[in-house]
Amino acid sequence: MKRLISFILGILAVCFLLFMTSSHLQKAQGLTSSDTLTLYNWGDYIDPQLIKKFQHETGYKVRVETFDSNEAMFTKIQQGGTSYDLAVPSEYMVQKMRKAHLLKPLNKSRIHGLANINSRFLNLGFDPDNRYSVPYFWGTLGIVYNDQMVKANQVQHWRDLWSPRFRNQIMLVDSARDIMGMALIEQGHSVNTTNLVQLNAAKKRLDQLSPNVKAVVADEIKMYMAQDEAALAVTWSGEASEMMANNSHLHYVVPREGSNLWFDNLVIPKTAKHYKAIYAFINFMLRPENAAQNATYVGYATPNKAAEKKLPKAIAHDPQFYPDEKTISHLQVYQDLGPRMVGIYNDKFLEFKMHGH
Repeated sequence: MKRLISFILGILAVCFLLFMTSSHLQKAQGLTSSDTLTLYNWGDYIDPQLIKKFQHETGYKVRVETFDSNEAMFTKIQQGGTSYDLAVPSEYMVQKMRKAHLLKPLNKSRIHGLANINSRFLNLGFDPDNRYSVPYFWGTLGIVYNDQMVKANQVQHWRDLWSPRFRNQIMLVDSARDIMGMALIEQGHSVNTTNLVQLNAAKKRLDQLSPNVKAVVADEIKMYMAQDEAALAVTWSGEASEMMANNSHLHYVVPREGSNLWFDNLVIPKTAKHYKAIYAFINFMLRPENAAQNATYVGYATPNKAAEKKLPKAIAHDPQFYPDEKTISHLQVYQDLGPRMVGIYNDKFLEFKMHGH
């Protein structure tokens, strides 16, 4: 019996020693849970060198988890299984998360650098007074054209896409809000309309576009356009940037009459725990040199006007991705319309896809 007790005590001693050694190693490496910030982000959406720089400067560690859609991110945070400290939802999702009580309000007294953000990108309808969100990146919806098949002056406006010369030459990104929104803007309406007459008219207008539509596709649109498979595409500025990097004949246009202006934002989920690390990270990303470095790496537009001055001129002065103030003034931001209206938009878009394809 004594041998058994001694054996058990020996095992317990070894376990305790292993636990203490592991704990000591974690502390030595700065990996205690209280020192680790958990960031829930889109894939490849931050420069890894900035993560290293932040860790070196502050002593906090950063653990990054990724998602591939706003809806997946919403569900994971709603379930509450992981204690995320920061997440990066788009504008309409900020609004939805706020309504679902999934966000903590920002303590503005702990944030330094909001003045670096262009005032045009603050205090918008999805988050008045930026109570919950700090702008991270922004972009637009626009037209990509191939200069081997299309002249620039032929595609400056949404209405140009309906020209008979583009029969079977256009690819559309598979997104109900964006393509319905394009048709609504072309007819002079809001991308957030709940007016069924306007929505029916937009759907009929899309039906008239069908002869020109070669395909409605998702991620493959980048490959098809890079390989000269179509003359035109309607897609987002970030996708356009990637296409253009792979084909020098591609160009991007944001119609002056209006388009969608989208935002991705830093928010604090209700599961957050490490507030010192959270505000240190927000302040770090608001610094102009860091925001500029991140924009150069990711390829999206920064809302940080102080950072714009630190970007390479070829990027900062590129009207394809940093449109002039007049164009920006006509851009519209999506709002969360609620499940019933979102369902109507989706149904109209599906009818359009079935009509011609």
